[in-house]
Formats: sequence, C-alpha cells, structure tokens
Amino acid sequence: MSTQRVILLVLDSFGIGSAKDAHIFGDEGADTLGHIAEYFQKNGKPLELPNLASLGLLHAYHHSRGCYPVGMTPPDELIGSYASAQEISSGKDTPSGHWEMTGVPALWDWGYFPDLPDCFPQDLLDQIEQRTGIEGSLGNCHASGTDIIARYGEEHMRTGKPIFYTSIDSVFQIACHEETFGLEKLYHLCEVCRELLDELEIGRVIARPFIGDSAANFQRTGNRHDYAVPPPEPTVLQKLTESGGTVIGLGKIGDIFAHTGMSEEVRASGHPALWQETLAAMDRAPERAIVMTNFVDFDAVYGHRRNPEGYGKALEEFDRQLPTLFEKMHDSDLLILTADHGNDPTWKGTDHTREHVPILLYQKNMAPADLGHRETFADIAQTIAWIFDLSPFEHGTSLFTDHSLQPTEK
Repeated sequence: MSTQRVILLVLDSFGIGSAKDAHIFGDEGADTLGHIAEYFQKNGKPLELPNLASLGLLHAYHHSRGCYPVGMTPPDELIGSYASAQEISSGKDTPSGHWEMTGVPALWDWGYFPDLPDCFPQDLLDQIEQRTGIEGSLGNCHASGTDIIARYGEEHMRTGKPIFYTSIDSVFQIACHEETFGLEKLYHLCEVCRELLDELEIGRVIARPFIGDSAANFQRTGNRHDYAVPPPEPTVLQKLTESGGTVIGLGKIGDIFAHTGMSEEVRASGHPALWQETLAAMDRAPERAIVMTNFVDFDAVYGHRRNPEGYGKALEEFDRQLPTLFEKMHDSDLLILTADHGNDPTWKGTDHTREHVPILLYQKNMAPADLGHRETFADIAQTIAWIFDLSPFEHGTSLFTDHSLQPTEK
C-alpha cells in the first residue's frame, strides 16, 4: 500500500453503543450516537451525517448494535471502510483510549479517588500546601467542572484557595481564576501535584482556568493544560518519530501523550480552530507523517454537560467540514476517524460511558470494505505500523492484512 501520510482524527467520546463489558462500569445500555439520533428524531428533525455515513458510520453502528440509529438510513454506496471496536484497557478514560489506539493498552488499574465528601487524602493535601505555599483548598469532591466553579468560584477569588475536584476517571483537576490566581501559578501548582500523584497512579492532573467576576458569568478558557503520565512503552507515534518520521499533534494530543512522540504540537481551542489547524498541518506535513487531532468539544462541552442537542449539532458541523478535508488529501493519504470512549449525553451522571467506537478509513482509489468488529483499538496502531514499516505491537491486528482492501500496492 502506498501511503505517505496518515490523518488520524479522534472524535472525543463518540461512542456507538455499550461495550460487552459495559455492565462492569454501570454503563449497560449507554449509546452516544444512538441516543443523540433518538433525541433528534423525537424533536422532529433526524440527525444528518451524510459524509460520515458515506464512510460507513451507520454500518459500524450496526456492527455494534445490530440495528441502525433511529431516523438514519445508510447510503446506497460507500466511499470508506468501516469497523466497530472494543476497548481492552481497564478504564474508560482519555489516556487509556488514546494509548490503546496507538498500540499501548492500559491493562493495569489506575488510581481513583472515592466518590465521597472529602475524597482526597489529607496527607496529600498537606504535602501540596507544604510544597506550594497555598493556604488551604476548596472542593475536595467529585464534581462537574462547570458546577464546581459556579459553587466555589467566588470564594476562590476572595481567598485565593484553589478548587480541587475529580471524577470517576483517574484525574485530579484544579480550577483557578486566570486573572486573580494567575495562569503560571496554576500551572506550577499542577506540576507539583503531578509529582505527588505519581505514586497513587493517577493518570492526569488537569489545569482548569476560568474567567468572569461572579457565578453568573464564570466560564472556562482555552488555556486548559493536562499533565499526564507518559505511556509505559513506545506508541506508534514514538516509533515513527524515532525512525525519522513526523508526528504533528493538535489540540490536547501532546498533553495526552505527555509530549512523547511529538515532532510538533499545536494547541487550539474549539472545533473551528482545530479544523483550521488540521488543514494547515496537512499543507506542511511531509511524507511519512501522522497528523493527529483530538476534537475535544464533543466530550468536554456536550457529553459531560449532558447536552444531546449541542452534541448532535456539533456532529453535523463536523460532518459538513469533511468534504474540505477530502479535497485536501493527497491520493496516497489515509484518513482514519475514531473515538477514545463514549460519553452518552442522555446518560445518568456526568462521566464517560464504556462503549464501542467506530473506525472509519478513507483513501482515494481504495475500494470500501467491511472490516467487522475489532477486539481492540490497537488494531489502528498495527495498521499504521504496517503502513510505515514499523515494528509490530503485542496487541492488535492490522486492518489491511486480514481483509481484501484494494489500495495501490505497497
């Protein structure tokens, strides 16, 4: 197969039906795409994703659920190849999903904080205060990011105490006001917490800056910063860069991989900016390159906030951008669309949901193929490794070697 570049787009949280082990996570019946489509149908306007459907999205959903989403009909002809995929990582968090799709499943148990009042160990809080000089903190609980700043933001501005909170994921989040507390001070606080949380095996520390002068108008900014532990083994991104190739990570990709395997990192906030930067990266990416973008708003703005209407409209807007991407692709480019987990915006709570994800492939002049149901996201990494003649991974099977795809010869 003659592939010079891979364009890997992650629709953060775009699940296509509960995974076979969803009951372990309390997510049996969760269905991000299906429930969004149902919501739109009930409100009189079917969800319209013609370009994603032409890549095989609805067929991938059928693999997962045995039916098509309500109000959505598959096209007569496809231009892409499709699969559904199961996650084998132990958690349903962002790093686990991304690491698995790049070849390194997280098969261990992350550290988590209990869903109880005062959920953080007192000795941890004491160490943070001693190392940073802060005088106390607020929150200390499981919470939604928007709710927690509405609840404690004004007190934080008066006292200077940072807001600490977590979720069902392996994460320690710190919300502080950009102006009264300061971004650099927030980032330093996160760096110290990252060091202290390593022994607890917490996956991420996240800086959550916000602005505004009262609970009525607080809003989070695009200066979020994730401090993740690095993958324990080389991902396909690292293997490519170490072999002389190029990886351009856009959005929060650099943070997710703890800045390993990156030739260039581009920070951008909001889907319009992410699209603009992705298309610009395609203009400058050389041969033997991966352009990888995480479209985070699906998860952060709509999934966690349980907004099915906003999620669906964001999907429709994403769909409308795809023809521009298709036009910009070189004949030998391979486009891969996938997700890292689910986040059903109609589900209880505010957390991720354990779901299958789609894998959609498109290359000009490549015949569409049904790639079936895949047992791990790592099949994506094996596919990219095969394309770029990199060493294979322990987990996964290349999407090309066991199906009759018909691209140009390698």
